[in-house]
Amino acid sequence: MKQRRVVITGLGAVTPVGNNVNDMWENLIAGKTGIDFVTKVDKELFPAKAAAEIKDFDPSPYIERKDARKMDLFTQYAVIAAKMAVEDADLPINDNNRNRVGVWIGCGIGGMQTWEDQHKKLLEKGPKRVSPFFVPMMIPDMAAGQVSIQLGAKGINSCTVTACASGASSIGDAFRAVQRGDADAIITGGTEAPISNMAFAGFSSAKALSVNEDPKKASRPFDKNRDGFVMGEGCGILVLEELESALARNAKIYAEIVGYGATGDAYHITAPAESGEGAARAMQEALNDASVAPTEVNYINAHGTSTNLNDKYETIAIKSVLGEHAKHVAISSTKSMTGHLLGAAGGVESVISVKTIVEGMIPPTINYETPDPDCDLDYVPNKAREQDVDVVLSNSLGFGGHNVALVFKKYQ
Repeated sequence: MKQRRVVITGLGAVTPVGNNVNDMWENLIAGKTGIDFVTKVDKELFPAKAAAEIKDFDPSPYIERKDARKMDLFTQYAVIAAKMAVEDADLPINDNNRNRVGVWIGCGIGGMQTWEDQHKKLLEKGPKRVSPFFVPMMIPDMAAGQVSIQLGAKGINSCTVTACASGASSIGDAFRAVQRGDADAIITGGTEAPISNMAFAGFSSAKALSVNEDPKKASRPFDKNRDGFVMGEGCGILVLEELESALARNAKIYAEIVGYGATGDAYHITAPAESGEGAARAMQEALNDASVAPTEVNYINAHGTSTNLNDKYETIAIKSVLGEHAKHVAISSTKSMTGHLLGAAGGVESVISVKTIVEGMIPPTINYETPDPDCDLDYVPNKAREQDVDVVLSNSLGFGGHNVALVFKKYQ
């Protein structure tokens, strides 16, 4: 059976650098950071002081108040970004097609703040005061569930949980589902709202977070003086659609998704495999799946967390897959501005990857000041670059040794 082509027809985003795709994009190209001192926890309690928080968040234009009260923030972000993406795609969801429109949204952690709030109630007021909505508000799949309910999409409904690769895994899995004919369109991406005391405490104890005293300089991927990631929150959503379906309704087509690679490190619960071996295999798998030669890649949206091992090993992995071409490909980590959105990272970075193709602009890696001999490629330092982009490789790596690479291509 011939594989169906899959295109992107809608984009939606709620991020620390903008609460919609256009604002996010303009700020990224301008090199503006969404990172500042954390406000959702008491920064005096933690060695890390920075976070990438959503600003001026108001769900009311998209979600009724009574419904929002039954959703953790990660679900609210997903519902809003999904409604934006479906509106952008001008995709009607009705009795004619709703059984063929799916939802596949990843989340790494789920409702951390809900869990904390309800646990406090349990300890202070007893079990009878715990909300009956506690479990459905907390579980990571509820973003997909609520998007399906809010939009009336009755096709495949799923959530892939692969830590910080969850958004990218979900997009890849949705791509496969459309490709093989399980659905004609899928609303897909990643969402996360992890900025809570427990998450901050856990990542701080693991010494994973940057303790840079200047929050705007804290996320500095590939820079020699990087010292950890900055936790962020938000959501990125794409509408993936079978090509013939998109053409039949005269939809605008942003780009095509052509490759998906996923591997496991089988190495360590948090550290990446030596020399990025697993990440390299995921990239190679994605390129093979896309029938794209390494020399055809114009831009890599790197995982680039601003941690010592990730940035070093991802660089080695890129060199091992692209060979000599690695020196000539533009690479950037938009986490330098968005922070690390954990399970939402792959969703937001896929939206950015698609925009890079459409706009012919590559976002920079900001805060790149001191070159690291171990990270010696072209990271598009500090300033956006105008460049035609036909093929983008987007990397996402997660605790547990999850490696995902996606390939996006200019639609022809």
